[in-house]
Amino acid sequence: MEHAAEHYFRFEVDGEIVETTHRELTPVQIMELTEIDPETNYLVEIEGHHQRSLKDVPNVPVKLHEGSKFVSVSVGPTPTS
Repeated sequence: MEHAAEHYFRFEVDGEIVETTHRELTPVQIMELTEIDPETNYLVEIEGHHQRSLKDVPNVPVKLHEGSKFVSVSVGPTPTS
């Protein structure tokens, strides 16, 4: 019996393309995949002109779609110059 090839989902985090075979990932898992520190950042999901903060739901799975877009937001102190 042949196994179907795994389907990869491509999505974007901070402009970088990421691939996964998972249909759902938590914001923390997405940040770990992209080497973003979840202790000092959170994600915002971008859908067209709509933005959805995932700050308060870091461990709730997000359904991924081909072309999903996320941006990270730092919650750390702002550096001064």
